[in-house]
Amino acid sequence: MTRATINDVARLAEVSKKTVSRVLNQEPNVHTDTRQRVLDAMSHLNYRPSKQARGLASTQTYLVGLIYDNPNDSYIADIQQGCLDSCNELGYHLLIQPVEYNATTTSQQINMLITESQVDGLILTPPFSDDESILNLLEELKRPYIRIGGTFHDDRAAYITANDRTITRQLTDYLIYLGHQRIGFIKGHPDHPVAELRYQGYLQALDDHGLVPAEELIHEGKFDFRSAELAARKMLALKEPPTAIFASNDLMAAGVLKVAIQNNMQVPHELSVCGFDDSPISNHIWPSITTVRQPFVAIAHEACNQLIKQVKTKHIPEDQVHECDLMIRASTAPPGKKR
Repeated sequence: MTRATINDVARLAEVSKKTVSRVLNQEPNVHTDTRQRVLDAMSHLNYRPSKQARGLASTQTYLVGLIYDNPNDSYIADIQQGCLDSCNELGYHLLIQPVEYNATTTSQQINMLITESQVDGLILTPPFSDDESILNLLEELKRPYIRIGGTFHDDRAAYITANDRTITRQLTDYLIYLGHQRIGFIKGHPDHPVAELRYQGYLQALDDHGLVPAEELIHEGKFDFRSAELAARKMLALKEPPTAIFASNDLMAAGVLKVAIQNNMQVPHELSVCGFDDSPISNHIWPSITTVRQPFVAIAHEACNQLIKQVKTKHIPEDQVHECDLMIRASTAPPGKKR
């Protein structure tokens, strides 16, 4: 069987080829009945438009890019899934491009990516979403972009993010509600603005309850296992160690669990541990980790939807903040509680 063409669709639907093209491009100026006839004809003929041909017929390539540099594999997998779902629904391709975040070369890498691929727009994940040099480059190139997890509250392109600060405050509130007052905190990577938001949420909760943050209980992390191990060893070696440690992601929380077990500590009876992200490791180890579930797939799906809408209509989307959920599991309990 020969592959159906746009002419075949137009003939069966009894419309012009231009009308079929308008339906394919989801243009609004097509009557509802006409649009349905075209869609029915496409379905009957099993017609699949060639994205390459669509690109040649317009100034668009029907290709959007996703840029990332993040050690959390489950985070990246969810972001990719959300973007891929959106592209499949809207007839676009997704170019997934890891880029090493380095202040001296990142802009060059992204410039080369745009030049070689001619993507219609870019989806930026942290830390790229708040790098002014990258945002300036994209604006100079007049390339639409949208930010996942961005934190600038100015006239930059929209960001689609989660309520990191609020949910961190709520989880710290929960630890205080259990009775913890010496709560250690391991920050995320300093290049990622969400790390600062989570730290501010922790500080806000302490302040709300009249607790003064202890310098020896706050350590810099890198969102990786090793940095959390080092931080946990320092905190648990203190004369007055914390009764709970809040790590800024689940991988670091797992590092804290390792050190606690090596020190023959019972979790959560001698040390409560919580993380962030609800990555698979949080529920695959024991005790399972109390954490925060972020709607990464939904965030990425909406970001890609809004970027494609911006490419097609020049409509500038507004910022969106998605709600997270607390996942209370076995790694947290009142301090000093025995079996």
